[in-house]
Order: sequence, then structure tokens, then C-alpha cells
Amino acid sequence: MTAPIQLHYWPTPNGKKITIALEEMGLPYDVHYVNIGAGDQFKPDFLAIAPNNRMPAITDPEGPDGQPISIFESGAILQYLARKTGKFGGSNAREQAAVEQWLMWQMGGVGPMAGQAHHFLKYAPSMDPPHDLPYAKDRYRREVGRLYGVLDKQLAKTRYAAGDFLSLADFAIWPWAMGWQGQEQTLDDKPNFKRWLEELAARPAFEKGAAVGMERRSDTTTDKKAQEILFKR
Repeated sequence: MTAPIQLHYWPTPNGKKITIALEEMGLPYDVHYVNIGAGDQFKPDFLAIAPNNRMPAITDPEGPDGQPISIFESGAILQYLARKTGKFGGSNAREQAAVEQWLMWQMGGVGPMAGQAHHFLKYAPSMDPPHDLPYAKDRYRREVGRLYGVLDKQLAKTRYAAGDFLSLADFAIWPWAMGWQGQEQTLDDKPNFKRWLEELAARPAFEKGAAVGMERRSDTTTDKKAQEILFKR
């Protein structure tokens, strides 16, 4: 019996990467909610395992050599879980390289750019005082559209992001890409991207992983306390 992974989590795209991965891998896990709108990410117990005060983070009681290990950063967690299980990281060196490059593409591109798009399109205008910045809105909207266009071209050639096999890259990209409407994107010119979004959404593990903790979320556009913690601290 595998000891459960201890997952420190909040239902954001970065958090959902890990719940989706754990569900697809069939690993047991316990969820410890880190309410980022209430400032839980700054508590000493959490900082002890995630010094960058960002979730998700995990503790694996059965880490290397059977000893516990704690890991922060969603991409590092995904790679660790793939090594632990031997799943979804690619079955040979060529596949592994493809998975890694698309995972890094998400970490360095889609995540930061879509996050900024969400911020300037949705949250900044609702702040006190409002920050309605047309240049920032246009800049990040366009860059997210460019990135999704890159993925659409890839998905014209392959079933999934890194090839014709499900991988960490899909776990990482999909939770961000599912927010395409809030990022003010269109699927009309991205048929392969649309097909991929829908195919993954229909997988039980994606559906279950993405739903974890969603009932706990508040509306940050109206929650002024959360805005102070998330955007001004």
C-alpha cells in the first residue's frame, strides 16, 4: 500500500496540474488546502516546504530511498511524480525530450502569459483604485493567442502536446488553456486546440482532478481582502 502524497493545494491552474497528474497516475493523496486569498501561503509551516510562498507543494512520505521528501514548483513536482511512477514522462529518450520541451514551454510561456492576461483583463480593472491598462490587456491577450496558435499547429500533427501519447505536458498546459474565454481568446481558428481541450475534458481523471476544491474559491474580482494579499503583498 503506497502512503498518500501530501498535497498542499488551492484550485488554481497550477494546483490542478498536480491533482490531474495524481488522478491519472492512480496515486493516493491527501489535500491540505492553502487558501492563497487568505494568506495561508505565508504561514511558517507552508514556507518550510515551499520557501517561494507559492503552491502547489507536496510531501512524499515514500521518497527516494524510502525517506520523505518535499517538493515545490509544479513542473518539478510533475517530473518527480513521473520518475516515481514511470508514467507520462515519455517511454524513451526521444519522447522524454519532447515532454520536457512542451512542459518547459508551459512553465515559461503559457502559465506566465495567461496569468498576466487574467490579471489585466479581469482582476486589475476591479481593484481599488481600478487599473484599466489597454496596453497590458492587448500585450498579454495577443501573446496568449500566439502561444495557443503554436499549440494548435503542434496538435495538427500529434494527438497530444508532446506526441501521440498522454504526458506531463498535457497535465501542465490544459488547466491554463481551459481558461481561454477569460483570456479573451477564440477557438474558431484553432480546431486542433479545440479538439484537444474537449478530449482531455472528457477524461475522468481530468474531470475529477480539476474539480478538487472548486467549491472553496471566492470571487477575487469582488474580494478586496484577497486582492490585497494576492496583488499587493
